[in-house]
Amino acid sequence: MNEKLSMDDLGRISKDEFKEASKHRVIVVLDNIRSGLNVGSIFRSADAFLIEKIYCCGYTTTPPHREVLKSALGATETVAWEHNESTLAVIDQLKKSNIACYAIEQTVSSISLSSFIPEANKTIALVLGNEVNGVDQAVIDACNGTIEIAQHGTKHSLNVAVCAGIVLFDVTSKMAEKGR
Repeated sequence: MNEKLSMDDLGRISKDEFKEASKHRVIVVLDNIRSGLNVGSIFRSADAFLIEKIYCCGYTTTPPHREVLKSALGATETVAWEHNESTLAVIDQLKKSNIACYAIEQTVSSISLSSFIPEANKTIALVLGNEVNGVDQAVIDACNGTIEIAQHGTKHSLNVAVCAGIVLFDVTSKMAEKGR
């Protein structure tokens, strides 16, 4: 029998243990995400994959907005975050700290997520864009590169929260495999 695990069986860590846990060297930058439900879902994925921090930029909805809290299910209390009016200022600050920044976007020079290998022992920032317009072109231009999720159907875009989950799973799995 393939019985579901109970909450106790899952061995969840506490909020304090999460804050002390070693994180994957990944920062998420949200560029003008309008839906609080999407933002909350991204917080949950960031918690699930032990991400260092989230930057909510521009008009991105932030905690304690009720929609963020509704879908985050407590992840806003574990994942470090801050708000900044300017995505470009955050990218500039991160790059000055020697953090490579990658927009998750379809561009003429984007590389496939399946081909992306995070550099060993280096923090990276992943920039996710607005639900309608994606990552702003000026932000793309400021990044070190772009990463694209291969898609094969009739639609050529994914919900930003779904996109975040896919990218965070893939990148943190690669980091874990290589001990990064």
